[in-house]
Amino acid sequence: FFQKTLTAVKNWFTLFGWSNGQNPISIPYSLRRDVCKGQMTASQGKIFKENLGKDTKTLYDMLFHLSGQLLPGVKLSQSLPLDPFERMLQLHCQHSALLTFLRSQGACLSHVLPEFLLEPDDYKKWIKLKEYVKDSDMLSNKHLFILKDSIFETISKRAWTDVLLQIYKVFILPRVSSRSITDPSGLERVQNMPRINSEPLSSNIYSTYERTILTWLNKHYENNRKTVWKDCQKGGVPPMRWIVNFDRDLLDGLVLAAQLAAYCPYLIATHFVRMYTNPKTPEQLLHNCLILVNAMRAVNLAIGIKV
Repeated sequence: FFQKTLTAVKNWFTLFGWSNGQNPISIPYSLRRDVCKGQMTASQGKIFKENLGKDTKTLYDMLFHLSGQLLPGVKLSQSLPLDPFERMLQLHCQHSALLTFLRSQGACLSHVLPEFLLEPDDYKKWIKLKEYVKDSDMLSNKHLFILKDSIFETISKRAWTDVLLQIYKVFILPRVSSRSITDPSGLERVQNMPRINSEPLSSNIYSTYERTILTWLNKHYENNRKTVWKDCQKGGVPPMRWIVNFDRDLLDGLVLAAQLAAYCPYLIATHFVRMYTNPKTPEQLLHNCLILVNAMRAVNLAIGIKV
């Protein structure tokens, strides 16, 4: 499950996380590596700043593109010190500032420590420094985790994945507006279907914005299921359903097909009439999902989905 989540996160941020089109990322490797646009170098006793190239894109470029905000205290053209320990300390401070900023926006990242976002060598320097310097407030041993290399890589990968997921949560999901859903209570009144409660405290699983999306899914599925599959070649009109999650209720592809049909009705005759409306086997589920992915590609929704 985690690997599928990581792949989905990587694909989304590769495609939509940057201002000038796609920028392939790898989690956590490119995120840990591309942390600045310049670094200090030494030559013939002189220290000067070396530009790493205008095409170098950092996490802070992504953050600025998605949120319109600069990370407090960190410039987009940030450079790193020449000294390895000073470099590590600056990166730790930047990662700490990143986590503090995201938490202030509502991100749930209390389990992620700044050192988990460092490169393995920098993490080892951090641990070494923590072990030798015990009296400084900044370097207190309150949360000292000494991890083996393999365990650190696992923790770091999970930490960066969670950071990206929370960036999506606090900066992308809030763009969802209930104004695009006309009369969200209409389903309950007309079809006697329970309403998705949009009150902030009504769910400890889904945010208000996620519940707005669930309402949108319910609306289009119920409004379109009889139209989309009235001439279905592999079954009749699918039954009414109450969509309350983003995994099991979407598994057969019918709900997402109904959403596409609402905006691209010409896909009904070319694709959706060939779907199983009551799939019972893995092969039938796969058949539906292949049709759905092909329909998305037909309208240039090429977002790297694999069945």
